[in-house]
Amino acid sequence: MKISEIKERKVIHRPTLDFDRFGKRIYHAYEYYLPYNPGFKGNETQRLFAKWIDMALFVSLFYYLFHERLIISIALSVPAVIISGAITEYYFGTTLGKKLFRMKVIDDEGNHPAFLHSLKRNVLCLANLYPVFTEYTSKTVAMGRRTGTQMNFRMHLNNTICKTYIVKESKMEEIRSLMDVEPPENKKLPGSNDDLM
Repeated sequence: MKISEIKERKVIHRPTLDFDRFGKRIYHAYEYYLPYNPGFKGNETQRLFAKWIDMALFVSLFYYLFHERLIISIALSVPAVIISGAITEYYFGTTLGKKLFRMKVIDDEGNHPAFLHSLKRNVLCLANLYPVFTEYTSKTVAMGRRTGTQMNFRMHLNNTICKTYIVKESKMEEIRSLMDVEPPENKKLPGSNDDLM
């Protein structure tokens, strides 16, 4: 089984317009099997910092060891990070920056990505740096309601195209155990009070 085929069981309780004899609302229970998300909350920020750590290593290498100007060091670090990221993800499933955040890159089968697959993924990471601006509203006691604009990075484009996943190292065992289970079908739970409508 592949990671993209793993389903996660969710039970949704939807209220009806009916009440029981005690005045409590009657709910219908629906069981869904939704696609499993192996990612984790806040991974966009951690991935961005991991990429900056990888770049800082190469920038300092070109700047201090090869005595290049700073702008040239930054420009040379981009292809160096892409190539070194492809090599280290192929052998170890991670880069130095990702290792500090305990993240791994896996393909749809749960293994380290192949070299060309990883190279394609790292080249496409340049598209992730295109910012997305969204509007947000916050409410505080002192300032009242405030509206502003925040900048986010879409850090999933390269993973979506290449069918790779960024996961925490601690979640690898759970993913491997889920890959051994057959995918279930969506169905309605028995005894969900359908006959009352």
